[in-house]
Amino acid sequence: MKKRIISIFIILIFAVSLAGCGCQEPTIKIGLRLEVWGVNDDADSYEEIFKNYVKINPRVKQIAYRKFSADTYKQELIDALASGKGPDIFMINSTWEPSFRNKIVPAPAEIISEKMYRDNFVDLASDAFIVQGKIYAAPLSVDSLALYYNKDLFAEAGIATPPKTWDNLVSLIPSLTKIDSNGQVKQSAIAMGTAYNINRSTDILGLLMLQEKTQMTERDGEKILFTGDGEGIAPAVKALQFYTDFAKRSSNAYTWNSGLHWSLDAFAEGSVAMMLNYSWHMETIRSKSPKLNFTVAAVPQIPDYPKVDFGNCYGYVVALNKKPEIIGAEPGKATVKDQSRINETWKFLKYLTLGSTDSNSAVVKESDLTGKFNEGLNPTRVYLENTNKPAARKDLIDSQKDTYELGVFAQQNLIARSWKQIAPDAIEVIMGEMIDDVNRGKALAGDAIKTTVTRISQAIKK
Repeated sequence: MKKRIISIFIILIFAVSLAGCGCQEPTIKIGLRLEVWGVNDDADSYEEIFKNYVKINPRVKQIAYRKFSADTYKQELIDALASGKGPDIFMINSTWEPSFRNKIVPAPAEIISEKMYRDNFVDLASDAFIVQGKIYAAPLSVDSLALYYNKDLFAEAGIATPPKTWDNLVSLIPSLTKIDSNGQVKQSAIAMGTAYNINRSTDILGLLMLQEKTQMTERDGEKILFTGDGEGIAPAVKALQFYTDFAKRSSNAYTWNSGLHWSLDAFAEGSVAMMLNYSWHMETIRSKSPKLNFTVAAVPQIPDYPKVDFGNCYGYVVALNKKPEIIGAEPGKATVKDQSRINETWKFLKYLTLGSTDSNSAVVKESDLTGKFNEGLNPTRVYLENTNKPAARKDLIDSQKDTYELGVFAQQNLIARSWKQIAPDAIEVIMGEMIDDVNRGKALAGDAIKTTVTRISQAIKK
């Protein structure tokens, strides 16, 4: 009996020593509170996803989402990060990555590898958010330009189908353009050609440049090129000439000018037959003109050239310098190592954006699971269904491709491209001024491209 008591005592001491040395994890009673900042999405879009995750991973006790307007978000985010009051996780646009790189921390390779990322996400996301093998952001959605067209105006002109090539589109201009006896454009075929009354005019020009095989930059955007291979007219010059011809009175493509309404309003009013834009403006147009009979098609292409669309996306990133907020502990009584914070935050982003495409057993140990949760929930699919957005993940694009209207944007995400912009705000201004200079006859397209390359090169060095 005495020997048995001694044996039990030794076993108890050994068990306590194991727990004390960290060889056995104690029951988790405290956890992180993660704050997420995003653009335009409502909190309801994430509610089910967040609730499910805190049941899966007890090291995260709460996830809160804050919605911002796209118009003010970037500046509010920069101000918050500078004051040390920023979020744990926040969205950045694909063009912002170079300027935010010193404010965010890449994903640990053991949580999201480069191969996993490239295998799952479209090329636009990989090109935008992977730098020298490091993953800086994870997207839920990617958007690309599509051709919006007014079905009634097409029917009135006897046009059965939308144009598939740019040559085909130009051939439709006489049928879809109405100019009165005073030379005023009363109906336009397409909103193209100018800078300041066309929504996303510089993206449309970027689309044409990429379709013409323009090499935009090198060294991750540190050097601006706007060049191409071979002889003849440089592809960037050809793209700029083609774009501005839509606003050139002497051109057979003339159908638009700087005196016309803002492109979104003109399309909603039924005074323009076509425009190029992203999926989120489907709702804009329908809210402006609920009875407008319109739909979307793939952007026109150049025959015998690789198919290219222009894309745009936001990705979620993890803040570099962020003091973690802990729930379930007295103030000052518990701390979390920075690397642990980074790991837990990126594990959540892996769950959010990669969902069930790979094993989520890596997110937490099986012994850590508490409560009941929806094991079959695919968080990315839930988000896309809640927001009606085109997917960034290849497998979900396949499931969206036959969806009316949304499928056009989703399928084009597979061919969407963009380009690295170290100073995106300055670049947009400079390219807009380049278009305007050609419109007003201040510069020929070739000279305007050279000037723009010089100006952007100076802007990115500041």
